[in-house]
Amino acid sequence: MANAENQSIRGLEGTRERILRAALQLISEEGMPAVSNRRLAAEAGVALGSLTYHFPSQVDLLNESLLLLVDETVTRIRELATAIRESEMSIAQVAEDTGEVMRNSGMVNRSLAEMELHLQSARQPELREASIRCFDAYDDLATAVLESLGVERAADRAPAVVALLLGAAVRQLGTGQRDASTVTRALMAMAAGVGAVDKPDG
Repeated sequence: MANAENQSIRGLEGTRERILRAALQLISEEGMPAVSNRRLAAEAGVALGSLTYHFPSQVDLLNESLLLLVDETVTRIRELATAIRESEMSIAQVAEDTGEVMRNSGMVNRSLAEMELHLQSARQPELREASIRCFDAYDDLATAVLESLGVERAADRAPAVVALLLGAAVRQLGTGQRDASTVTRALMAMAAGVGAVDKPDG
């Protein structure tokens, strides 16, 4: 009996996650208006009643979608921040690697859905906590990068770097240009501006 109950619980969890991932996919591809109950149920391959059973309201659905995206994003970002702190990379290498992260990681590949949900959190305070968690992780990564570049008061300057990186992500999404060198050059310029890069004599 206990084994059957465990399988039932896993089945419910699997259905719930399938719905959430389908919602994120729809948001990424077509934006928030695409997330109707009927469309989502069809994309997730579940009955309409199953959808409303797991998520009584769209606010619940969007909140859980953002939390899933944030949990996975935060994990990747924290791992990268730890790797940067534990390494002894040159300034150029840190900037280059960060640019590659912008081009290849979920910061770009999943950012359409993330940005849509961040915007939605501005309209629905119920989503704001998950949005804050995501930006806290970005700030932690930026702090690690700045510390590696030798920047003083790295934590204070981190939000400006996050704004730069997310601005670069918006530019890449809008233009379709996934050029990592844009971020690399911007980080090097910022590091030079705060004295992290040695200036030539004379």
